[in-house]
Amino acid sequence: MKRLLAMLALAACSVTHAADAPACRVVRMADPGWTDIAGTNALAGIVLEALGYEQRILPLSVPITYAGLQKGQVDVFLGNWMPAQRALVEPLFQSGAVEQVHANLPAAKFTLAVPDYVAQAGVRTFADLATFADRFDRRIYGIEAGSPANQTVKKMLAAQSYGLEHWILVESSEQGMLSQVKRVTRNRRWIVFLAWEPHQMNNAFRITYLDGDKDYFGPNFGSASVNTVTRRGYRSACPNAGRLAAQLTFSPALEHAIIADVVGRRQPVRAAALRQLQAHPELLDTWLEGVTTLAGTNAKAAVLARLGANNL
Repeated sequence: MKRLLAMLALAACSVTHAADAPACRVVRMADPGWTDIAGTNALAGIVLEALGYEQRILPLSVPITYAGLQKGQVDVFLGNWMPAQRALVEPLFQSGAVEQVHANLPAAKFTLAVPDYVAQAGVRTFADLATFADRFDRRIYGIEAGSPANQTVKKMLAAQSYGLEHWILVESSEQGMLSQVKRVTRNRRWIVFLAWEPHQMNNAFRITYLDGDKDYFGPNFGSASVNTVTRRGYRSACPNAGRLAAQLTFSPALEHAIIADVVGRRQPVRAAALRQLQAHPELLDTWLEGVTTLAGTNAKAAVLARLGANNL
């Protein structure tokens, strides 16, 4: 709290230039039901509301999110996982229907994984799966139907890549998949499933990400980036909120801390995000550079005042 007060005093100077038009006050952001995106949306929402904006969270699947961006019904999406969503979004980027802004989490992972005891038994790459097909019952467990990640797995299985002949994808949801992982690992049975970091699954289970893939999820254990995308023309129509969206950058440690509070301590996601912002107000230095409140006043002073007041 002392650090917050000191930073608030330093930020007390006024800003004179105008911010966005009143039509930009409501910022519509999509949430596909993923814990990590709920956390980053909460961080963004705390800042936006301190600046005088209203954040409106839209619970949408990934395909519907991109349809909403194309139609101008969604403004910002913080969950463009690449390369997992490449097949879905590259045509949209090329046509300009959706604009890719920047990597808000450049150090992510997204690929297939197995429990550690399965890796120790010899499954460390995609090519190892076929050797132990019967142990896996020729099943890969995925998330919600229609998700880009599931489509990637289906494409891989249809091509029978890595010798995965007669394998099937079991579609469910994030929580349904993880419930299955929990049931299986309790009895040390075998399972292969979609996994990503940051996510609480990395704390809840001892898992090993599979290597050896370059055509589907990418090399280096599914090395990925999570990007911010917007609807066409959003940053020119709402340059102040658009600048904030382009400067929001997170880290695995930050997201893991929020997820741990939400899942492990059952805190509301907004409270967990607030706790991290209060502990790390230095994040605002980059996020708010050149940004004002909606009224055109000092952004950092407004956010620090809100953090100090704990009035969220």
